Amino acid sequence: MKRMLSGIKPTGQLHLGNYIGALAHFVEYQDQYEMYAFIANLHCITVPQDPTVLQKNLRDCVALYLACGLDPKKSTIFLQTDVKEHAQLGYIMCCNTYMGELNRMTQFKDKQAKGEKNLSGGLYTYPALMAADILLYDPDYVPVGEDQKQHVELTRDVALRMNHRYGDLFKIPEPLVAKVGARIMSLSDPEKKMSKSDETNKGCIYLLDPLNTARKKVMGAKTDSLNIVHFDPINQPGIANLMQILSSLSNDRPLPEIEQEFSGKGYGDFKHAVADAVCGKLEDIQNRYNEINSSGIIETTLQEGAAKASVYAKAHLDKVQRAIGMEIIEK
Repeated sequence: MKRMLSGIKPTGQLHLGNYIGALAHFVEYQDQYEMYAFIANLHCITVPQDPTVLQKNLRDCVALYLACGLDPKKSTIFLQTDVKEHAQLGYIMCCNTYMGELNRMTQFKDKQAKGEKNLSGGLYTYPALMAADILLYDPDYVPVGEDQKQHVELTRDVALRMNHRYGDLFKIPEPLVAKVGARIMSLSDPEKKMSKSDETNKGCIYLLDPLNTARKKVMGAKTDSLNIVHFDPINQPGIANLMQILSSLSNDRPLPEIEQEFSGKGYGDFKHAVADAVCGKLEDIQNRYNEINSSGIIETTLQEGAAKASVYAKAHLDKVQRAIGMEIIEK
């Protein structure tokens, strides 16, 4: 069985974009692949975090992984920091990644261009750590959003470079981008990705939002004056975004079917249908989330996942360090 790996950085509450773009696909993939799903908590601290808030976000992230349908019996679920080999291979990746490559990474460039101050070294080099996260487990595929595809390409470049220098160390992974819903946009500004950093808090639907709050956000979503439900991301980005949400929450229902259903109807009817789909999914997730938090399954899942992941990670790191010439003692 081919292997797949992915992770989420829980710097805030998980939102509908995370679910549609990542978690829902993880659930599908766990029946098709050997699935490794980790919580990328090392990547969280590239910017300062409140320790209490961070720990709650980590627990919520694990609980929501499970509530969305990830099964510990099918998937290996763990915290990045519970497998120490991530950080060690991350440093080795840093030493094999060129500064020119890191300078081209769009997320750091964007923050720099906005004039953000006190950007950390960790933020600059985190694509190298991401490469280690991936390559450590020799996955065949890495499901990513469009905005992370660049980092997987860097991972492939570094892996090929090290394979050329030191022999066959890493499998070269393929990025896997979902065709529909890979990038859910803000409800209040459909030109921007749905994000937990939304200043208005109107454009982002969190998985733990009260249902009435989520419904209000959908009904208030920015659209246009055309009053036609048609998938046109350029001229009707708000409607196209809502169509992607409805499609994704309806078993990837074809977009032309949605257009046909709402032909001749107003945006109010369409938004009500989207709101119903969103609230129905949130209710299912939240009911399961509450059950999980009242049990001890979070700790058990992380302990078992880290134990399994560590076996593979330790052996692979040892292989890499031997090839580079860093080992003396036989392990």
